Formats: sequence, structure tokens, C-alpha cells
Amino acid sequence: MRARLGRACLYVPSCRLGLYLALRHWCPPGGRVLMSPVNDDVILFVVLAAGLRPVQAPLKPHDASLDVAAVPEDVWRGLSAVLTTNLYGNPDPAPELAAACRARGIPLLEDAAHAIGSEVGGRPVGTYGDASAFSLSKHTGAATGGFLAVRDAGLRDELARARDALLHPARAGAEVAYALRPYAEAAVRGLRLVTAARAALRALGRQEREGIRMPLRPAALERAVAAAPGLTPFHPWVRVDLHAYRLTPGPARLRRAERLLGRLDATLAAHRAGTEKLLASPWAASPAALQPLFRVPLLVADRDAAVAALARARLTTGYLYDPPLDDYAGAAFADPSPAPGAARWFARHALPADPLRADAVLAVLRASGARPAGRHGG
Repeated sequence: MRARLGRACLYVPSCRLGLYLALRHWCPPGGRVLMSPVNDDVILFVVLAAGLRPVQAPLKPHDASLDVAAVPEDVWRGLSAVLTTNLYGNPDPAPELAAACRARGIPLLEDAAHAIGSEVGGRPVGTYGDASAFSLSKHTGAATGGFLAVRDAGLRDELARARDALLHPARAGAEVAYALRPYAEAAVRGLRLVTAARAALRALGRQEREGIRMPLRPAALERAVAAAPGLTPFHPWVRVDLHAYRLTPGPARLRRAERLLGRLDATLAAHRAGTEKLLASPWAASPAALQPLFRVPLLVADRDAAVAALARARLTTGYLYDPPLDDYAGAAFADPSPAPGAARWFARHALPADPLRADAVLAVLRASGARPAGRHGG
């Protein structure tokens, strides 16, 4: 990844831990961070855990990228940093954001979890900011690991020490469970036991999300915010969907991540081919350039009905981010977007389609009679 990006890179057990490291290093506690309201709720809690105030940005309606021109000047003046999302791999306007951050003397931090192969302005996503965090759980499917890339290579050792101070010790049981996980998941899929497995998890109290967003638990969250910065008070929120987010990796995790990362070019080619098919459909809004998207946000009039139709065909729809974070968290925990309409429209209509299952997804949508969402405001 150092060769791909031309930047010093630091391995981390998860992208969310990499973002936390970057936020703690570049932002003073009490600072305000401009970020997308259409994002995983875990990222909102990472920002809060770093002792920072999330400020929700206006978005462009058809790809949920940050709308730089719509950010009011009084919002810019109060910021300590900008955090991009590059949602589903569609790049945020990093060249414009980098210029705006330079003019104001604040850092640009890039969340590139979905965008390991995307480019903007002729450069890879993750090469514009002071730091960028990547995930190895997305395109590679390693289900572990990530890395933090930094502009200033001289900071790598300092960040490595900060990472090591946050890590939990490796556990033999967790390593064995990780090594067996791909075989268990394959068996569940092969035996068509996915629904039964999810019901069992709910019965055991291991299903942490009943809906798209995790429970906010505002009273407990207020206590955690009062104790920030620090990951420990926010552990119940930050760990959701990835309990090993700060676990020291063992050899099984590292070997699998290395093996799958070695196939990255072939994986990106497959994502690019599937993306091209999905973007040719009536439900797509084409980006400026073809990218190897992690998911392709199709825009469907009745998104929930489309999700149900896909589920009947055993096609799971993940990575939904509805409602936007300012509606989910409220003014107690985030500054609302100055122009929330586009984010609400996108969150309501976006159907993130896996480009590796493009033919199957398109067949279901056609058979179900799913209608395109049309234009925002129309």
C-alpha cells in the first residue's frame, strides 16, 4: 500500500481505530469536525470518542459526496478538521476540500474504507489529506485489519506508539474463531441457514442491530461524552459489528489479510466490471468516472420493497445508512446539516448493490418492477 499511495502506512486492526488515531493526533479535544451525515453510525461514535463535535455537512443528492460550495462560511470558521467518507467508493471532492482546508489551516482526514481502489483528480483516494484510513474488511473481504496512511512519514513511529497503547492483547480463542469463520459462514450459506442463524443470534443477545441504526441510548451516551476523549467509555457503540476492532492481530489474521491484499488488483477489476453493469441500469446515477465501487448506490423509489425483493432471492443488502446521522443523533450529539434535504433523500432511496452480484441484483429489480427514484426535489 505504501507503493500504491506513495505514503507511509501503518497497519491497524480496523479502519475505525485508524480514524480514532488520526482524530486524536490532529484535532484538539473539543474541536468540531465536518463529516457526512450519510455514514455508518460507528464513525459518529468514533468522532465523539475522540472528544470532538460532529458537524454534519450538506451533500450532493445523487452520490452523497460532500457539497463544498454549500458549506456556509460561519461553519468553516468553527472547524478543527474535515473528515471525508467516499461513500461506497464514490470519491468526495478531495482536491477542493484539500484547498479549503489549507486556506483555513485545518487538517483534511480521509475515510477511505470503501475506496481502496478509487481515484479523484488523477490520484488515488487517500493521497490528499494529512492522513487517510483504509479497511481490509471491505474490498478484500479479510474481515479484519486496515491501515493508516500519512503525508508526513516522520509521524509514523509516533502514531505506531499511540496505536500500540490502544491495542488489546491477542487472544488464542479469538484467533481460532477467526480462522474458522470463513468455513462456518460457507456452511451456513450452503445449508440455507442464514435466517435461522440470525434468529439464534437475536435469541442469544448477540444481534446488536435490529434496524439499520444501532440503538442510540442517549442517557448512556451523555455519560460517555462527559468522559471523552477515550475509547473505553464508547466501547458499547464503537465495537458494534466488529468486536475485535482494537485486538492485537495474530498470525492467522495477518496471513489472511496479506493473502487477500495480494489479490487486490483482480478484486478491483471485478468490482469495476460489476460497477459498469450497474451504472448502465435505469436505477443508477453515473459518477464522473468509472470506479471499482465497493457498493453501487442504485436510487430506487421504494427502497425497502426492493430490499425485501432481494432478500427473497437470498441477496442481502448491507451498508444502508438511513436516517442521516443528524436525524439519528439529534442536536445533543451533532450539529445538524445546514441543508439536510439531499442527505435525507439519498438515505431514503439509496440501495447499495454489490457489484460482484450485479447480474443477480439487476434481474431481481427488473422482475420486481422497482421504479427509479427520479430526481431529488422532483
